[in-house]
Amino acid sequence: MALKIIDHGSKEYQQMIQLREAILRKPLGMDFTQQELDNEKSNILMAAYEDDQMLGCCMLVEEEPGTVRLRQMAVMNDLQGKGIGRALMQFAENLARDTGYKRITMHARKNAIGFYEKLGYKKIGKEFEEITIPHYVMEKVL
Repeated sequence: MALKIIDHGSKEYQQMIQLREAILRKPLGMDFTQQELDNEKSNILMAAYEDDQMLGCCMLVEEEPGTVRLRQMAVMNDLQGKGIGRALMQFAENLARDTGYKRITMHARKNAIGFYEKLGYKKIGKEFEEITIPHYVMEKVL
């Protein structure tokens, strides 16, 4: 498995949009808007590959100096639980650390809390609803 940074607007970015739509949006009856995709230009985009097939992806966006937010974590449904998400998270954390960030935050879906807790993330605050489903803010000091 190869982990790499993706360029916004590239062929790989188009694959990333398709994977995120299939895993994160379509099940909720949602699509990305062009504005949402345009706003990703300054994000750090990452993906896990096997040959030319994207297995999973995520992105980092600066929230404030020293803090970056993980967004849009998605792994192909039939490959979840096989270490791809864990590898992507370690890659994202290393990139964040190497770039000078001290903390990662996220809005984690309630059904994914256990996965993130195993990686050292802690829930902050109360459950809230985002895009029609329960979430928690989670964070990890790097």
